[in-house]
Amino acid sequence: MSGLTHFDAQGEAHMVDVSDKAVTAREAVAAGHVTMQRATYDLISEGRAGKGDVLSVARLAGIMGVKKTPDLIPLCHPLPVTKVAVDLSLDPDLPGVRVEARVKTTGQTGVEMEALTAVSVAALTVYDMVKAVDRAMQIGGIHVLLKDGGKSGRYEAQ
Repeated sequence: MSGLTHFDAQGEAHMVDVSDKAVTAREAVAAGHVTMQRATYDLISEGRAGKGDVLSVARLAGIMGVKKTPDLIPLCHPLPVTKVAVDLSLDPDLPGVRVEARVKTTGQTGVEMEALTAVSVAALTVYDMVKAVDRAMQIGGIHVLLKDGGKSGRYEAQ
C-alpha cells in the first residue's frame, strides 16, 4: 500500500493526519461534461425545460455539493472553503453541457475532491432536470485540471 495515504501499515482505511502539514492557500479546478441529443440541447439552450433554468439550478447544486463533500466521501476532511465557482456552458459540438468548478481554501489539505464533487453534482443535476426527454444522456470526462498548494505543489492536466 506504499504511497496510498488513506491506508495504514496494516492496509486499513483511515483518515490522513494533516495536523503537521503547513497551512497554505489551496486551489483545485475540475471539469466534465454531459452529452445529450440535439433536441435536448435545444430545449436547454432555448430555456424550454419544464423544471426551470437548467444551468442555474445545476450551478447551485454544484456549489451545494462542495459543502457536502465530507458527508459523501468517507475520508475527506471537512474544510473551510473560501471560494467556489461552478460554470456551466452549452457546447453545440457535443452537443451538451460542459461543467467546470474552481474551489479554494486556506488549509492543511487540498480541495480536489470538492472540485470533482461540484462537477459531478452539477452534471447529475443537468441529467435530472431533463431526463424526462432524454434518458440516454451521458456524463463523462470528469477530471482534475489543476491542483495547487501544499507540499506536492502544482499539478496541471496536459
